[in-house]
Amino acid sequence: MGKLLAVALVGIAAALAAERLLAFRNRLNASREVAPVTLPNCRLIKGIESGSEDIDILPNGLAFISSGLKYPGLKSFAPDKPGEIFLMDLNEDNPRAVELRISRGFDLASFNPHGISTYVDRDDTVYLFVVNHPHQKSTVELFKFVEDDNSLVHLKTIRHDLLTSVNDIVAMGPDSFYATNDHYFSDFILMFLEMFLGLTWSNVVYYSPKEVKEVAAGFYSANGLNISPDRKYIYVADIFDHNVHVMEKQANWNLTHVKTLQLDTLVDNLSIDPHTGDIWIGCHPNGMKLFYNDPENLPASEVLRIQNILSEEPAVTRVYADNGSVLQGSSVASVYEGKLLIGTVFHRALYCEL
Repeated sequence: MGKLLAVALVGIAAALAAERLLAFRNRLNASREVAPVTLPNCRLIKGIESGSEDIDILPNGLAFISSGLKYPGLKSFAPDKPGEIFLMDLNEDNPRAVELRISRGFDLASFNPHGISTYVDRDDTVYLFVVNHPHQKSTVELFKFVEDDNSLVHLKTIRHDLLTSVNDIVAMGPDSFYATNDHYFSDFILMFLEMFLGLTWSNVVYYSPKEVKEVAAGFYSANGLNISPDRKYIYVADIFDHNVHVMEKQANWNLTHVKTLQLDTLVDNLSIDPHTGDIWIGCHPNGMKLFYNDPENLPASEVLRIQNILSEEPAVTRVYADNGSVLQGSSVASVYEGKLLIGTVFHRALYCEL
């Protein structure tokens, strides 16, 4: 009887492990191949060689680009080099990326930038919020942008027990923001188990100096985050559930679920066209390739444009797709006046004229 029970338990455990493995592969879109969609007027941006994970463009056409992310389980082409913030002026005929100088006193050696967001105050002061992972921890760094000398003045470092595994951020004021935690755990092994088991413990947090609280939960991995032009709705990308959630912002900063748009790709960062409200998304067609990064089977890139997301039938357009021969692991796509920037987790960045 004891042997039969042992065999039964082993069989049940094996069946559960097989089911979890199959579900994990499905969440990673492990079997998907992407058909190419090309754009005619594109070039790789000189000087960006080790990632352009997130991009945020000011209303005046100045684009901030975070570069040099080192993320557990993902490749880095410059593992020993500190992260950087680049600036591009998209009003120029031939825009180029310029590294922004960061003020003294900030720990540049451990700078590991992830998601970014800008906020323009009433006096036109530009604040840049940067998700940072020094020593694989999570902080939010607040900078003031000084345009005259292309520099960032570090104002403060924000830490909190609810900001445990921060991925992206959207600024709501000069010292307040929403942020996504892409995992419940911050330890790499526990993060992997969380993904493998399909736990929906990821969340969105609201932060201000007066109040910090969880405002949305139940995600496989809350990733990209942004706000509608009318500032009524917050958009949350769940990368492993292949969807975008529309959340209504309440007066007390809580978020109420409105709808979910299901897609067939791993959605990363979300950018908003301020004129049309369209959502532009950098996506990973096959997450397994992103993690393995096989030189013979490179991670692909994909850009989606979502129009009228609040309508009953939003329009979803594949604007760009590449098998990795040009651009590997796209994570963001941002537009300004007919110009498109496509960033990646650890690879290059692409500039296109639409």
